Amino acid sequence: MATAPPSPSRPFIVGLTGGIGSGKSAAAELFVEHGAGLVDTDAIAHALTAADGAAMPAIHARFGDAVIAADGSLDRAAMRARVFAQADARQQLEAILHPMIRDESARQCTTARGIYVILAVPLLVESGGYRTRCDRVCVVDCPPEIQVERVRARSGLEEAQIRAIMATQASRDQRLAAADDVIDNGASLEYLRAQVAALHSHYASLAARRA
Repeated sequence: MATAPPSPSRPFIVGLTGGIGSGKSAAAELFVEHGAGLVDTDAIAHALTAADGAAMPAIHARFGDAVIAADGSLDRAAMRARVFAQADARQQLEAILHPMIRDESARQCTTARGIYVILAVPLLVESGGYRTRCDRVCVVDCPPEIQVERVRARSGLEEAQIRAIMATQASRDQRLAAADDVIDNGASLEYLRAQVAALHSHYASLAARRA
């Protein structure tokens, strides 16, 4: 796996990823509690597609009024429907968003404060560019059935919709094959906390050696 070469000019970076509903956000929050900095590409994407987001003019120009909410932000439900209805819509949207997200996440990694930086990227395995930035890749894993239940509980999407989203992501086996470290998030919150605590100690030690 390609990982970033040691460099004193940037922080120690842990790429955190996992499929939809795996619990990446919960794990990231726990790492932050231990003193890690966080750069979250989902949060960056939301900012770019807010009413005054930098990506909205290009999205509007490409997809029209149908994917724009009343407040000027991206209508995510409408965009999701467009992506699944038109084969090339996903690529067109990604061509707008991904370069902006990569640039902003790189900037935030250089300014993040913490013992090390958690770079949370849902599509880290699918996007080779992110892997080259990371000293370690940590995958949050759980059975697909748990992913479906979690997403359904929080979003109200139907199982078929959730599984369609999952099908666009790397497979569970592909993510695990790319991992330096794996967090099993198929059990209790206490178990998740214990695993994060152990990995935090490991990452803090590696970051200290790099400093």
